[in-house]
Amino acid sequence: MTEQPAPENPEGDEPIKQRKNGLYPAVSDELAANMKSGWADTELRDLQPIAQAAETAKRRAELSARFPGERLVIPAGNLKTRSNDTEYSFRASTEYVYLTGDQTEDGVLVLEPTAEGHEATVYLLPRSDRENGEFWLDGQGELWVGRRHSLGEAEQLLGIPARDVRELADALREATGPVRVVRGHDAGIEAALTDKVTAERDEELRVFVSEQRLVKDAFEIAELQKAVDSTVRGFEDVVKVLDKAEATSERYIEGTFFLRARVEGNDIGYGSICAAGPHATTLHWVRNDGPVRSGDLLLLDAGVETRTLYTADVTRTLPINGTYSELQRKIYDAVYEAQEAGIAAVRPGAKYRDFHDAAQRVLAAKLIEWGLLEGPVDRVLELGLQRRWTLHGTGHMLGLDVHDCAVARTETYVDGVLEPGMVLTVEPGLYFQADDLTVPEEYRGIGVRIEDDILVTEDGNRNLSAALPRTSSDVEAWMAALKG
Repeated sequence: MTEQPAPENPEGDEPIKQRKNGLYPAVSDELAANMKSGWADTELRDLQPIAQAAETAKRRAELSARFPGERLVIPAGNLKTRSNDTEYSFRASTEYVYLTGDQTEDGVLVLEPTAEGHEATVYLLPRSDRENGEFWLDGQGELWVGRRHSLGEAEQLLGIPARDVRELADALREATGPVRVVRGHDAGIEAALTDKVTAERDEELRVFVSEQRLVKDAFEIAELQKAVDSTVRGFEDVVKVLDKAEATSERYIEGTFFLRARVEGNDIGYGSICAAGPHATTLHWVRNDGPVRSGDLLLLDAGVETRTLYTADVTRTLPINGTYSELQRKIYDAVYEAQEAGIAAVRPGAKYRDFHDAAQRVLAAKLIEWGLLEGPVDRVLELGLQRRWTLHGTGHMLGLDVHDCAVARTETYVDGVLEPGMVLTVEPGLYFQADDLTVPEEYRGIGVRIEDDILVTEDGNRNLSAALPRTSSDVEAWMAALKG
């Protein structure tokens, strides 16, 4: 990684940030003049709107109708420092992406109240200034991090008037009237509004946008299917290199799936869980630094995030050598049976909790059958005794966030009713910890989860990830064919 230059800003009011130990202490007048000239016009004209522009406009209209007469401020967020002067890869806030389709740091969507509703403006960083040398001297200048869209280009792409975000904080300080902001993403914007907002009112805004996302539109469903399709190919990639993972570690699996995510999408939607052997009993095993051994199971929970930031979330538990042992198959088949019951319960008009209850009932019955719990099933479920080995809920909403709509009200989410267009995971599991003395020794260290992404349709459901086999025999045949 090259070191940034560190001269002063030759014309701006504030000096461009300098590196303490930079090799160039200053810029000569001659070099500054030279760098200002001789550059071609690169403005992009006749750009087409982004694919979801019509949908984002509808979402903003729905938001406007909910909060008439109020100024609404939705920031994208800022870069976060990873170490010294390097930053984490930026990921815009879900609320901002949902309402604009834009993904750039420091962006802010503002809905200004009007007599007819609201007027939307997106505030963005314009292109780097070539007059003051920002484009080549500043650490976030275009010659360092790449070209960004001009405000005019952004307007064409997003279908929203665009202005310089550096003017926004001062404008918000002077603004009057009721205002709400989505908190937690941009400290500078929040500081400008500190005497104008309340936590309770701001939370109502955040909750509303979360609940907007409960039912997906056609664009979102297509993006989720795209994410799942890439994820299926990522799982196939992993199966093909299991021998290399055995020679190295779980990191080989992680890296293999990540390659597919970066080539076909934007990134992984969450930290990949590449859990081999007893690591499969740790629900969110993302260290991925353990051994991969023949005869053990691999629990792979991973999802590709599309370039529009919608993510898949799929899990398969695979025999590393291609064949389940008798006990592994028994446990796997029990989880599969529970998942089948859960998926069957996903339909419009059903309670959200129904798929969880159906899957848990099957697992409780299996644990009783195996002598690990004392029945009857209703007693076990009432006391939650199965949770020692099932641990987690059976699913969650899916979308721009892997755990989408997370701040929706309980009565509209967990206690709500399923509607066509909702997308959720169904992911029962059984986990027998390596140190669990309440189960036979041969069970210890086995973890199994099967997870699919399910769309609620008008007449039932559709498994978006059905291209990945689920039965134990189909998994074995699929792995054999890929290794073939």
